[in-house]
Amino acid sequence: MSIQLDPEPNVHVFDARGIARRFRHSAIFGALGALRNGESMRFINDHDPIPLLGQLTQRFGEHLTVSYRQRDQTGVVIDFGVTGLPEE
Repeated sequence: MSIQLDPEPNVHVFDARGIARRFRHSAIFGALGALRNGESMRFINDHDPIPLLGQLTQRFGEHLTVSYRQRDQTGVVIDFGVTGLPEE
């Protein structure tokens, strides 16, 4: 998998491949919950997390954007963005 990891403003890299599978979902939910409006999380994983996408959509609804940057047999890179969240 070839991944572009150069720093980009408001994009935070989250490489799930180094996290034990049993902790991944909770870590992902926590990371997305920490994003502010206009920020993105560049999610890197060894497989396409289709069941997780459904859970994230239920949790964040219309505030979550999902953009695949890479999707092949070696893994996926997805940009998750948040918009329109109430300001704290």
